[in-house]
Amino acid sequence: MEIKPLKLLGTYEINCTPRYDERGYFVRAYDEAVFREYGLTTSWVQENQSLSTRKGVIRGFHFQKPPYTETKLRRVVLGSVLEVFVDLRLSSKTYGHWDAIELSDENKKLVYIPKGFATAICTLTEQALVIYKVDAPYNAKSEGGLRWNDESLGINWPIDNPYLSTKDASWEDMINFHSPFA
Repeated sequence: MEIKPLKLLGTYEINCTPRYDERGYFVRAYDEAVFREYGLTTSWVQENQSLSTRKGVIRGFHFQKPPYTETKLRRVVLGSVLEVFVDLRLSSKTYGHWDAIELSDENKKLVYIPKGFATAICTLTEQALVIYKVDAPYNAKSEGGLRWNDESLGINWPIDNPYLSTKDASWEDMINFHSPFA
């Protein structure tokens, strides 16, 4: 397991090294001792699963407002997605900046995203099964989001006309957003 910092402070790419044999492979997707060594969250309270059945589905941008903010550890076990995340931490030098990483069943990468980020996925395959751990329970009243195609963010999406939920299509732009993340 290799943990590498990404360009936004507190975000990490986690590379797993599968062991292959005639039966398939084995991979360690989480190791508490390794995460502690890097100062990462090790207390997960919920694991979520999301299946998208079309290429070009965008889910997000989502976040939980305090006190239900979430650290996320996300991976893909079927298909491929582009994981995009925006820094919403007011005290961060990269406030309003975004980064992205491709997660797939082939590359077996994980992404670690700390509290104070909005996250979204865009499916790159006809089916994509995403599994992610969070360190805080979901609270519907704390749910928030940003519009996926906010021009001020300048995100390079691999799709022009995505499949969106009604809720995801109606989130506000960053310019109208008042961050609850100190």
